[in-house]
Amino acid sequence: MPSIRPAWRRRGGPAKLESVLTSVIGGSRIPAGPRSYRSVDPARVSEVVADVALAGADDLVAACRAARAAQDAWRDVPPPVRGQAVAALGRLVEANKEALARVVTREVGKPYAEALGEVQEIADTCAFFAGEGRRLYGRTVPSEMPDKQLLTFRDPVGVVTVITAGNFPVAVPSWYIVPALLCGNTVVWKPAEYAAACAEAFYQLVAHAGIPDGVLNVVYADGPETFRGLELALEAGLVGKVGFTGSTEVGSRIGALCGRHLQTPCLELGGKNPMVVTEDADLPLAVEGALFSGFGTAGQRCTSLGTAIVHESAHAEFVRLLDEAARAATVGDPSGDVLFGPLIDQRFADGFERVLGWIGPDHTVHGSSGTGRITAANPRAGFAGDPADGLYYHPVIVDGVGPGDDLFAHETFGPVVGVASYRTLDEAVALANAPGYGLSASIYTTDPAKVFAFRRRVSAGMVSVNNSTSGAEAHLPFGGNGRSGNGSRQSGVWVLDQFTRWQSMNWDYSGRLQKAQMDVPEVEPDLAFRL
Repeated sequence: MPSIRPAWRRRGGPAKLESVLTSVIGGSRIPAGPRSYRSVDPARVSEVVADVALAGADDLVAACRAARAAQDAWRDVPPPVRGQAVAALGRLVEANKEALARVVTREVGKPYAEALGEVQEIADTCAFFAGEGRRLYGRTVPSEMPDKQLLTFRDPVGVVTVITAGNFPVAVPSWYIVPALLCGNTVVWKPAEYAAACAEAFYQLVAHAGIPDGVLNVVYADGPETFRGLELALEAGLVGKVGFTGSTEVGSRIGALCGRHLQTPCLELGGKNPMVVTEDADLPLAVEGALFSGFGTAGQRCTSLGTAIVHESAHAEFVRLLDEAARAATVGDPSGDVLFGPLIDQRFADGFERVLGWIGPDHTVHGSSGTGRITAANPRAGFAGDPADGLYYHPVIVDGVGPGDDLFAHETFGPVVGVASYRTLDEAVALANAPGYGLSASIYTTDPAKVFAFRRRVSAGMVSVNNSTSGAEAHLPFGGNGRSGNGSRQSGVWVLDQFTRWQSMNWDYSGRLQKAQMDVPEVEPDLAFRL
């Protein structure tokens, strides 16, 4: 990478990593306050990964002020040069792929193979957006008057405040941070406190890529302080855009807050993602997709399979095959070759316990030798490791769910898959749309007519055919509708409209005032002419 111009060179290198993680504002660590959080390894809850000093609302406001102070200089860096910084970050991520993946596995319990894939997603995102630095195109537009030019430009929105969950602790933040920086914005990032070590590792890579002080600020805070800080920062006019990935409930509050300031946030929220399995589907392939999307990352993805909606003629065989596959899958220590490891944090274990309480007497349970937490008294055959070490749960398949069931209607965020049956494709689409989410949906079929009928009528922002509900690529728009989001999209060129504003300019060089719609040359056709 060529030498960085003095106008935006870093001062003194990246902030030094301390034994207690503290927020980074303007390139400097802030002092630790009285409140703290202890991030532990969910696969070995007795092991501490990081002690985190929690910031307050005023600290988030201070971070937004630091970002605002740095934004003019960063905006003035030519976009192709900003693209070089993004490219450097991608190379650093690739060089540190295994180390970063190990941090992800240790702190959030994601199986190492999946963690490697998550880190690769950052590298892919950087590879895509490095080139977009040379393609932040505007347009020249013909005028209706002579000696006049019309032009359009993309301008950065300013300060972007990004709030992310910890189930994808480094990939999802990169979906916001990389294009936001590429477009000339500065960023204040509030990661999940239970994924603070992952956030710290990612910040260090960004800092070593040559991003200047204040361009990326990291604030470790809990939910209430973050919301209050965001409220204050918006009132002070410091934030140009908010990006949030998390629950539908919190996203609704953030959307309402931003709306009061005439802002439209990027909201990437929860999902209750349906998989329709038709009578002509390849059942073994559908089962493979259901197993991965239902139980990968212990069902803690926004794109995890919620309900498999199976044609009545294939229902019994699908359940039999899925039950067989789930029982045969290895669950346990995420450093090994397992389908899934522990739940991310005790708060999610507690939430999943409540979800298991939704299983009713009309439901039939499959998938494992038990339900609930895996223990010596509630064992699972073939478990890899010592279940007493971590937050491990049995995979659960619940047959017979339908409208009116909490299991059918709500996101579960854990290793549970519901199964419903249908007779007609109209009924399948109605069931797919009934919960009101609209993130991801899939259909397994060999009939193209069913594919396009489903695509046209399902409410999801993303549709997969003969593939699982989970999976994203860096150059494809990602996002949902309804309870899954407000229509914003991450990834690909589509996200550029989130992090830039269009500015139009007209340049009249005629030497006289030409008034639009008034001083326009007219064509005089003979409309009475007939052959």
